[in-house]
Amino acid sequence: MNPFVNKKWLCIELPQTAYRAAWKLQTDLVTARRENIVDTDVVLLLEHPPVFTLGRRGGLENLTVAEDVLKDRGIPIIQVERGGNITFHGPGQLVIYPIVDLKSARLGVADYVEMLEEVVIRVAADWGITGVRNPLNRGVWVGNRKLASVGVAVRRGISFHGVALNVNLSLDPFTWINPCGLKGIGVTSLEKELGGSVPMDPVRKAVKRHLKDVFGVDLVMTEIEELPIDD
Repeated sequence: MNPFVNKKWLCIELPQTAYRAAWKLQTDLVTARRENIVDTDVVLLLEHPPVFTLGRRGGLENLTVAEDVLKDRGIPIIQVERGGNITFHGPGQLVIYPIVDLKSARLGVADYVEMLEEVVIRVAADWGITGVRNPLNRGVWVGNRKLASVGVAVRRGISFHGVALNVNLSLDPFTWINPCGLKGIGVTSLEKELGGSVPMDPVRKAVKRHLKDVFGVDLVMTEIEELPIDD
């Protein structure tokens, strides 16, 4: 039985948001969720300005250009507590950050990650693209090309971070790293697979639809100002 059936999530769509600001918002929501200040799971949908992030396993060794190259372009490198290795976020990539009480839902991390992957697989299918899981690395793949990365963290039963779906972003920065610590793989996007423009708005709508279906929840559209947390 789906642990989220007949439940609701608050859904907050944000403009392009700096990584550190979104990270702080997530950790504030984790605390509020744990202390029941916010009594409903929350999902954030947003894009980031260019940034490289490192997961719990590190990943700086998988940067294939000098750090000065990134400094010259004003692209930060940020170490965070999510799973996984190095990855890139930038405009044109839709990031999905659910803040979910896994303990209350009695849902294991592996099953939860598979549900996040399933959302992306269904979104890709809406555009006629066959996305699959790959035993080499969590996420969603098209052949040996990675379409979406998944990396979560769990703090006292509350999950945060999430999944990043490449929609129409520049893929050049991925050539500066071994994505997710893997050599000899490619990175792709919905736009690249289709060979034409893919606007973000219909992808956001598809993500919301499939979040509802996969997790069996109603999404209640909410403004961040409505939540009882400090910005």
